[in-house]
Amino acid sequence: MVSYGSGMPDGEFEHLPRLSVAMRAQTLADAASPDDLRLARTSSGERMEVLTELVDEYSTTLESILAVLRSRRTDDGAARSVATAIAASGLVHLRTASDRVRTSAEEPVTTAFERLREDLRPLVRYRDIDVQFIEPPEDGRPLPSEVAHGARAVVRGSVLALIDSPEVERVRVQWGCDGTNLLIDVRDDGRGDTSDDSVSMQSVSQRIHALGGQISMTATPGWGTEIAIVIPLDPPHAPPGSTEAWDLRPRELDVLRRLASGRRNRDIATDLAISENTVKFHVANIYRKLGVTSRTEATALFLRA
Repeated sequence: MVSYGSGMPDGEFEHLPRLSVAMRAQTLADAASPDDLRLARTSSGERMEVLTELVDEYSTTLESILAVLRSRRTDDGAARSVATAIAASGLVHLRTASDRVRTSAEEPVTTAFERLREDLRPLVRYRDIDVQFIEPPEDGRPLPSEVAHGARAVVRGSVLALIDSPEVERVRVQWGCDGTNLLIDVRDDGRGDTSDDSVSMQSVSQRIHALGGQISMTATPGWGTEIAIVIPLDPPHAPPGSTEAWDLRPRELDVLRRLASGRRNRDIATDLAISENTVKFHVANIYRKLGVTSRTEATALFLRA
């Protein structure tokens, strides 16, 4: 219905007060001093930190409850009791998380790793899983807050995807830092049949790519699965430059590009129409020429080139 004389549909007037407020706010922002703008930006950053903290606590609580409910060690009654206790504890954490506003936009890598250890404890407490932690160096570069939060989330997701297989008894989590990237390695002792096409791993991959990182998964039948993750600590600056100093042959460079993009050996073999053993031969040569010992290190070096 249109009101005569106004040229506006009914209900349009109710938006005018909000529009007036918005225009007034914009006028004040335009006239604000630099100190006021800096204060506003700081406050906005702190609010974002609180929101990220809340999301992190919420995710950890839900993942912990899921782990208990899927555990084969607890019956229905015990699972409900434990899940209820975790939910109650999670609510307490959620209600207090907004008070834990960090004064810095960075977090020491050892502190971030310790928080990861705490996050993983309830996920595996009711599973017959031995989680081993390889500590990052104490003098490692501090992590930007978004990287620290994102890294903990992707490790939790990776561990949940791996321990979904009943054959997995041990998981190793390792963090490292080369000064430019956070290097994450997660591996299990399962059958080596974890798929990167699963819903859990797709979610992990999406989060890593949102951080500008790379992920690769190597599943070796009978030996387990390894997930290598590289997350840059700084925003991207420029595309990769020359790799001539490494003296790589064209085929080795083809393999390295695909390795750095997260492709597995069998996928690289398919892409290049060569055997998987040939891919492994090229990978060994790449490691030797780059002076590295893992896919994670090779990927990090390629991204920095």
